Amino acid sequence: MHDIRMIRQNPAAFDAGLARLGEAPVSDLILQVDAVRRTAIAAAEEAQAARNAASREAGVAKGRGDGVEFERLRGVIAETKDSILELDREVRERDAELRELLHGLPNLPLDDVPDGKGESENREIRRWGEPGEFGFRALEHFELAAVEATMDFRAAAKLSGSRFVMLKGAVARVHRALAQFMLDVHTAENGLTEVSAPVLVREEAMYGTGQLPKFAGDSYRTEDGMWLIPTSEVTLTNSVRETILDEDELPIRLTAHSQCFRSEAGSAGRDATGMLRQHQFEKVEMVSIVHPDRSLDEQERMTRCAEDILERLGLPYRTVVLCTGDMGFGARRTYDIEVWLPGQGAYREISSVSVCGDFQARRMNARFRPRDGGRPEFVHTLNGSGLAIGRTLIAVLENGQRADGSVDLPEVLHGSYLGGGRRIAADGMLV
Repeated sequence: MHDIRMIRQNPAAFDAGLARLGEAPVSDLILQVDAVRRTAIAAAEEAQAARNAASREAGVAKGRGDGVEFERLRGVIAETKDSILELDREVRERDAELRELLHGLPNLPLDDVPDGKGESENREIRRWGEPGEFGFRALEHFELAAVEATMDFRAAAKLSGSRFVMLKGAVARVHRALAQFMLDVHTAENGLTEVSAPVLVREEAMYGTGQLPKFAGDSYRTEDGMWLIPTSEVTLTNSVRETILDEDELPIRLTAHSQCFRSEAGSAGRDATGMLRQHQFEKVEMVSIVHPDRSLDEQERMTRCAEDILERLGLPYRTVVLCTGDMGFGARRTYDIEVWLPGQGAYREISSVSVCGDFQARRMNARFRPRDGGRPEFVHTLNGSGLAIGRTLIAVLENGQRADGSVDLPEVLHGSYLGGGRRIAADGMLV
């Protein structure tokens, strides 16, 4: 959510930021509602002061036995009370109108974010590794002999419909090993605290991180009003909701391996085969809650954490900064990490690392108390995948494929994670 004071001070800059995102100017409407709200607040305060004065005078009149003046003042008090109630109602209505306006507006991009309308205008900033040469036509993950019997879309469709999968045997074990490997690196080496959190949350948690109200159709809601999380960004970030932290508690760095649920509204026909785009999937998420002065450096650190996982797995990738037209609702700047998928002959997103500034913190009322005193300030929040486990599995399978249909697995997984297993044979067995 945006700072209304910033909009009052520089409405033209606010509208210019929205224009870079393709949004219409809205500061005039916001300031109009804000002006009515502030006028009602001032009138309510003035009426309350008059009521308090009349109450004091009524007490004095009663004390000196002036019944006529006492009754007159009682009438003034009653009349003022009705006026205060009406003004309070006006304030509440304008508050709600202002919140609705601000909740529906995206975060503003940083100055260095490239302008553009879509992913073709994202800007590559680096890449690592070289796509392998196979000497045969590279297959997509779901075409590989090694996964034919262990990646079951038909069984999942009987249970749940399209965009679900059942993983079995060796592929299920590799999937689990990848999650464990990511968590071990993030907790032991990157300083993140592991969290096991609910996947069902209240509506206010979804508002806090920006999934609601604008993107309700992208998530699943239960009949009793709870929501299935689209990512554990929701739970990890909201862990500081309605909290005033001490500055010395910052930074807070969290990670979680969780189930994630997305309706994939609007994605009909996109990645309809295979497990690249699923309604239910798993991620290892990273969330940082930091001092405002540290948020940009923290985005760089988090991006390196995600890139390092891919490098240890030997998976080629490139990192891009998203243009204004491709950024998410709550981000000020986003780095996408795209892994090479030889079956598609393309780089595909496997992690997005976003700095949100105080946008989410204002929605959650998450603040910190400065070390040297002063009023509490809003924290800055960041989130990123470290990584999407299913997509990492796809990349491992496709980059490790061999002509006989088997898959060589990353060396870093061979020992404690796969019990000495080095590849998935063409018959689906871990050997």
